[in-house]
Amino acid sequence: MKTVSTILLSGIAFTLFLSSIFFNNDLNSTDKVNLSNDKILKIDTPDQDRFVKVNLVQGEFTEPTEMSVLPNLDILVAQRRGELMLYKSQTKKLVQVAKLDVYSKTSVADINAEEGLLGLTIDPQYASNQYVYLFYSPTGKSVNRLSRFKMVNDMLSMSSEKIILEFYSQREICCHTGGSLAFGADKLLYISTGDNSTPFNVPKQQFVNKGYAPLDNRPGLEQYDSRRSAGNTNDLRGKVLRIKIEENGTYTIPDGNLFPKGTAKTKPEIYVMGNRNPYRISVDKKTGFLYWGEVGPDASNDDELRGPRGYDEVNQARSAGNFGWPYFIGNNYPYKAYDFTNGTNGPAFDPAGATNNSPNNTGLGTVPAAQPAFIWYPYGESKDFPQVGSGGRTAMAGPVLYTAASTSPYPAYYNGKLIIYEWVRGWVKAVTMAPNGDYVSMEPFMPNISLAAPIDMELGPDGKIYILEYGKGWFSKNPDAGIVRIDYLKGNRPPVVSSLEIEKPSGLLPYKMIAKVKATDADGGKLTYIWNLGGGLKKTTTVPEIQYTFTKIGEYPISVQVIDSEKAASKSQVISVFAGNEHPKVDVVFTGNKFFYFPGKAINYKVLVSDKGAIVNKEQIYISSAYTEGSDLAGAQLGHQQAAQTMVGKTLMANSDCSTCHKVSSTSIGPAFDKISAKYQQDPKAIEYLASKVIKGSSGVWGEVPMPAHPSMKESEVKQIVEWVLSLSAKGSATASLPTVGTITPPENINKNKPVLTLKASYTDLGAKGLRPLTTTNTYNLRGNIINSEDIKEFLGFIRKSNNSFELSKNLGWLKLNSIDLTDIKSMNITPYLNNDCDVELRLDKVDGQLIGNLNESKSIMLNEAITDKKFHNLYIIFKANKKETQNRLIIKSITLEAS
Repeated sequence: MKTVSTILLSGIAFTLFLSSIFFNNDLNSTDKVNLSNDKILKIDTPDQDRFVKVNLVQGEFTEPTEMSVLPNLDILVAQRRGELMLYKSQTKKLVQVAKLDVYSKTSVADINAEEGLLGLTIDPQYASNQYVYLFYSPTGKSVNRLSRFKMVNDMLSMSSEKIILEFYSQREICCHTGGSLAFGADKLLYISTGDNSTPFNVPKQQFVNKGYAPLDNRPGLEQYDSRRSAGNTNDLRGKVLRIKIEENGTYTIPDGNLFPKGTAKTKPEIYVMGNRNPYRISVDKKTGFLYWGEVGPDASNDDELRGPRGYDEVNQARSAGNFGWPYFIGNNYPYKAYDFTNGTNGPAFDPAGATNNSPNNTGLGTVPAAQPAFIWYPYGESKDFPQVGSGGRTAMAGPVLYTAASTSPYPAYYNGKLIIYEWVRGWVKAVTMAPNGDYVSMEPFMPNISLAAPIDMELGPDGKIYILEYGKGWFSKNPDAGIVRIDYLKGNRPPVVSSLEIEKPSGLLPYKMIAKVKATDADGGKLTYIWNLGGGLKKTTTVPEIQYTFTKIGEYPISVQVIDSEKAASKSQVISVFAGNEHPKVDVVFTGNKFFYFPGKAINYKVLVSDKGAIVNKEQIYISSAYTEGSDLAGAQLGHQQAAQTMVGKTLMANSDCSTCHKVSSTSIGPAFDKISAKYQQDPKAIEYLASKVIKGSSGVWGEVPMPAHPSMKESEVKQIVEWVLSLSAKGSATASLPTVGTITPPENINKNKPVLTLKASYTDLGAKGLRPLTTTNTYNLRGNIINSEDIKEFLGFIRKSNNSFELSKNLGWLKLNSIDLTDIKSMNITPYLNNDCDVELRLDKVDGQLIGNLNESKSIMLNEAITDKKFHNLYIIFKANKKETQNRLIIKSITLEAS
């Protein structure tokens, strides 16, 4: 289904916008332009499943940073540790063509260097001169350096190096290097540089930074003062530089930079100042506008003493300017001067010209007026730009697409749109702009494509987007690092594989596996299925199902490739099955109601475990209970859930940004999950504590790098992730937090915002010869006995008001509760109240079904008889107004169920 993008413009701007972007010769026949009198432009968005990710190379990179696509479609890739790699498009091989001697590791414990080989681009005349520009941190000298090299026979000639520019960079600290290189259409070279400042707290000090602007100017703490670099007009750090490269390897200063050459206490190379970490830059080849992603500070909340919370930014410079840091962030939100000796603050900085009175400043005392960000967003959800989501943040800026070019394979719809992307969140967005460059809107771009920490995006000479994936893990060789190309299929599209399901993922020998795949072909082609059953064994079927019997013990990775009639193919995910051992069975048995719990009323439970072919070790049973947020009346979140442990919290973790900073057993920028598991095994409040840390953010527990807040994540899902993390320690699974037979009594004053009681039981068997132990988790969810009006999805004869309450709009109406258990329920009360002019009936399963309850004199709705069949029923609550005016007075906000 196509979506519609609606853009509101007026007057001359609308006419220019229409003519410059949409009225071109590239309009596809499927693009529709409708112009009405109210000047609303509607254009159908291209089918996003026509964007296809083509993996060129994967799993062979170690910390790739930036790339450049050569005229022959070979690709040069810089790696932070100094290697220059070349992907050969003809042979599809990756080779190392140089190894620079770079500073890439500190001698300070627990401090990671971000320096190394940082940036790469090729000369605009590369086809004739083979010049390559590298921005790197040489060993033995505390500088970052820009040099020109020459490629000779697919190798980088080290002897050809021409040092163009270098500047001091303080080492043995963290963080912010910038390092991106890009040429504009005018052949001017842009170089981004970070502020080379520490965002963390000074150890053993009372007054510290706490993730706000680093403004600490005390002697010996220069690295904590970004006014010495980004806020200094006489320093090349925290800037985007612009120079003209001469043929002999020197450079000159072009007109239009921020400070004319010869201006006292300034550097003429500066085009943009006030940058924290402009990690990836892009230059619009038509307008000359500069774009960059600005990685922002870590504070999660505004502070009266310090200033605004942290924001990441996407910025646009139409001309030279100051973009604020460390005096401003986001939409020119000002920080305040702060005295780190006594914790007092001064006035907020003035965007018309902030004062730099730091003793570390070598530049002007007043910096140029600050320009606000183009796009800005915090850890939490953004009211200004809601499409960007929430969580960790690392903004990146890609190219501006011009689809009218003969080489562009993409639809005319994207003509003139800026492409931005996120390293942590993984999304890509298309930003629509007015003819003068003003922001208009943004929308998802190729949202069906999953990216593993995209760190660079370039347009190749073929007009296609190439993306360099760093991989989900910091400072390491990641198996998902690689180069991908984004194709747009105008004709036949490959099948879409939505899921692979294994009916029973384990079993004793002989083990009969039944696998089913869900796949569709948008073009109606006939599908063929090639099943990979592990160990090189493949089977082909013409139906989306296979049955195969394994007779040898082992763990087998199962996947399927789906091919259409035109040989276009897609692959499923890989699911491991286990032959020779079977997942244990875990059951949770309740007496009484199996859907609701009642405050103050005891719940009796029993956990039953069986392990086919083995004796159950009761010490391996782990049982926990928790109250979490949740409101669904039915569906997967309530009732019985049994699944392998790896399919619950682990899946949620993998789909979040957690996997970017944490690995299971190896240290990344954050601690390994198994270390977290071991640390908190003996803490009875570990689940609540760790879930709170994930949602609110945390710092200082495992080092200097803070964990970002995730305020929009559901508490119930965060707790599932935490429980999976805690299960990684064998010590944790060996200790039962609750007995296998017991009683849980919900407190009378339980928080109404946490209506779901979850009882979770897991069991890990002892494995089998050649097979690791298998874990099964069974989850049972009971919801609270208060049903709020927003929980009810089906109704008739009512209108839903703005506060989600129901108002009876006709003389007869009903509310439906789907698939609930009525065991032990004796009555229900309506809030705020029921008036005397309304009759109420309870009907079972259908509107005209069995009458099981009525309104009594005390205005409670009483069940006439107990429901004891232990089945789940649909319940219709039918309201009959005796007077016409009753319908306007009956308001329902909630329904409370009472137990017998």
